[in-house]
Amino acid sequence: MSEISTQTPEQPLAKEPVKKGKGFRRFFRNALVIIFLGLAVFVFFKYFFVFGEGSKAGELNFFVKKGYVFKTYEGRVIQAGYKANVPGSIQSNEFEFSVVNEKVAEKLMANSGAFMKLHYKEYLGALPWRGMSRYVVDSIISIEKSGTLQTPVQ
Repeated sequence: MSEISTQTPEQPLAKEPVKKGKGFRRFFRNALVIIFLGLAVFVFFKYFFVFGEGSKAGELNFFVKKGYVFKTYEGRVIQAGYKANVPGSIQSNEFEFSVVNEKVAEKLMANSGAFMKLHYKEYLGALPWRGMSRYVVDSIISIEKSGTLQTPVQ
């Protein structure tokens, strides 16, 4: 008995036609992902990365809640010493800051004119809802009013 072979000789597979623009779409998608990630890293470092932390001491000159859309707390501390922006001129050292924490803001509002030691965080950019300054006071180290020392607010 003879066996009938059902196998056919292998035929070369037909190549699929290359679609035009497929490489461009992949390049464009990858470029958009890279741009988006780059933008996200930039925004993080500009507005959310804490560049520096420190403390400043001086007399609280003013403290106010202001803004058109976002009402933020803004203040100024006059520090000891003088600085000169222009040769031949004298100006007091001023530290302008913003406050996000309501409890800290209320304590500052109640102690205008007192000598303060404040802890702050420095960002590389200001956000409208966080305040107008790059410096954000997050706690009060101490308050000296008329020779008395008050407890700090955290």
